[in-house]
Amino acid sequence: MRVLLTDDHQLVRAGLRALLETFGGVTVLAECGDGQEALVLTNKLQPDVLLLDLSLPGLNGIEVARRVPKLSPSTRVLVLSMHTSAEYVAQALRAGVAGYLVKDSAVEELKVALDSVSQGRTYLSPAISQTVVAGFLRITEETPAANPLDLLTSRQREILQLIAEGNGTRAIAERLDVSVKTVEAHRTQLMDRLDIHDVPSLVRLAVRHGLVPGEPVGP
Repeated sequence: MRVLLTDDHQLVRAGLRALLETFGGVTVLAECGDGQEALVLTNKLQPDVLLLDLSLPGLNGIEVARRVPKLSPSTRVLVLSMHTSAEYVAQALRAGVAGYLVKDSAVEELKVALDSVSQGRTYLSPAISQTVVAGFLRITEETPAANPLDLLTSRQREILQLIAEGNGTRAIAERLDVSVKTVEAHRTQLMDRLDIHDVPSLVRLAVRHGLVPGEPVGP
């Protein structure tokens, strides 16, 4: 099993790599701490499993998971996250992940999860209430616009995350290798779609829906 490891904390990656290398039949192809780099390496290495944190700078894990199938259709995404709320889990499942494991799981559970997703099955950590997740998914299926991020394109969600992380228009343009006018157009469109027209409100929405890390906040 060929694994690509993505987490934004270097010490966590080092510990996970050391652990994975004790599992028979598991090879860590590479590791990285950034969402964009994860996509580049996925495209280049075509791993069997992408072990993915959700809280990544620049491009969060949910967005990475959405894009993986176009780059490497055979790669299965296994989320390893500290987040246990139904909304995070539901967003990950809707993005197409094959498994969701919480970071305080036992070592043996990581091996079980890897084996499960590599064999084409879906794995959910027992720490996650499947009843709550099922209920949340049912509600979102009945009301597709319940999550306002679903109104945005992939690029608009990416720009929203970068705005929420404190990046200015020029910095975003340089990071995405597009013109300032293109970023401004996307920003205007996403604000119109969300009916939000100031940056603080955008940041609150991004935090509330897990696009960037932070404490849950009100409207």
